[in-house]
Amino acid sequence: MTRARGFTLIEVLVALVIVAVGMAALLGTLSSAADSSIYLRDKTFAEWIALNRVSELRLGAKRPTKGKSSGEIDYAGRKWRYEQEIVETNVPGVLRIDVKVADAVSQPGKSGGSKNVWTVTASGVVGDALGAPNGTDPDWNGAPFPGEPAAPGGAVEPPAPGAPPSPPPGGTLPTT
Repeated sequence: MTRARGFTLIEVLVALVIVAVGMAALLGTLSSAADSSIYLRDKTFAEWIALNRVSELRLGAKRPTKGKSSGEIDYAGRKWRYEQEIVETNVPGVLRIDVKVADAVSQPGKSGGSKNVWTVTASGVVGDALGAPNGTDPDWNGAPFPGEPAAPGGAVEPPAPGAPPSPPPGGTLPTT
């Protein structure tokens, strides 16, 4: 009598369970990678928006006013919500700008079932324009500030337009 060769039902079921567990792990890994990619894309866009908002406030024609404000912006085909807070620092004339950004669909900061979740927070500072320690404007042609000793040789005057350059101290200009 010859015996038929092949797999038993239990061996087939064990093999199917091993394949199913392996496929589930693979799909979980792929799903996690896709979620991470989406999260990083959203975080990058939110950071760009926050940094753009800080730059807009710093480059504005007038000094930003202290306090909180919020708004929405369209960026990358989506709506984003931002909240900015401008506060004074311990340094006179310097304001700190904090900007929080999140996807407008997630509705961060709203009371209700969701917690206050922001995708990114960016900070920056804005201050008074350049000035000298004693309150006078600097002379960019090399003259000293009032009360400071003059530099050796006095103030440096820029050369007249079309004039040949002056030689360096103690030397001659190289020729080509």
